[in-house]
Parts: sequence; structure tokens; C-alpha cells
Amino acid sequence: MANQIKIKNKRVSFEYFLIEKLVAGIQLSGTEIKSIRTGKVSLADAYCLFVEGELFVKEMHIAEYAMGTHYNHEPKRDRKLLLTKRELKKLENKTKEKGLTIIPTLLFINERGLAKLEIALARGKHFYDKRDSLKKKDIQREIDRDSK
Repeated sequence: MANQIKIKNKRVSFEYFLIEKLVAGIQLSGTEIKSIRTGKVSLADAYCLFVEGELFVKEMHIAEYAMGTHYNHEPKRDRKLLLTKRELKKLENKTKEKGLTIIPTLLFINERGLAKLEIALARGKHFYDKRDSLKKKDIQREIDRDSK
């Protein structure tokens, strides 16, 4: 069974410099995983935050499952990320540095059928950095167009 669920946060590479990437499991309820398998997820405003030594993803919108009953989940609830203690400690120490944050970049279902979230340690871009990103993207588009 080849599951092709890959939900990207497209704004991340424009808004942030990605320093380091990591893959984490997510603690989900039954209707949440069913909704993810139908592709009804938005990572647009999502970010990660430490609460009492544990990492949570906040503002990740997983739409309510259409076939769910009164046991359906809350669409924007905080979801715990599953990482080892060593990874959590390392990330927590790095986020204490000035300007670093943890942002979800990709939600996917692995070959075992489990939902995984790729997170990145990131530093925010300034306005002039964003202009440079747009310029590079335009140049690459021109190169691709000319090579065809």
C-alpha cells in the first residue's frame, strides 16, 4: 500500500532560514489520523512550543472527520510530539538562543502507516532576505524556462 500523504508548509522556506531538520511522531486520536489520511490538514500557522519539558505543536489545523460522531476531535488542539529525551533537551537548549524557533515543515504518513511530522529549527528572515529569496526563485524559473 503506497500512501502518498505529504502535507507541506510552503511558507516556511520563505519566512525562515532552516537550520536543522528532525522527524517526530505525533500523539493523535482516532478521528485525527483518519482526517489526516484524507489530507484535511493545514500547517500554515503551526509552530512548536515547549511546555514543562515536552514539545507540543500548536495551531495545526486538522479538520473534523466527516464520519466522526460526538467523539470527534477539536480541530486546533495542541498535539504532543514524540521525541527522545536527548532530542528534546538539545532542541530546548537551542531554542533558548536568540531568534531560534521550531516550525513544522512536513506532515506525512510513513511506510508503517504512522503519522510523522518533520520539524525544523529555524531563524526568522528579515524583509531584505525575503526579497533575495524571491529574486533567486525568479532567476531559477527563468533558467528552467530557457533550458526547455
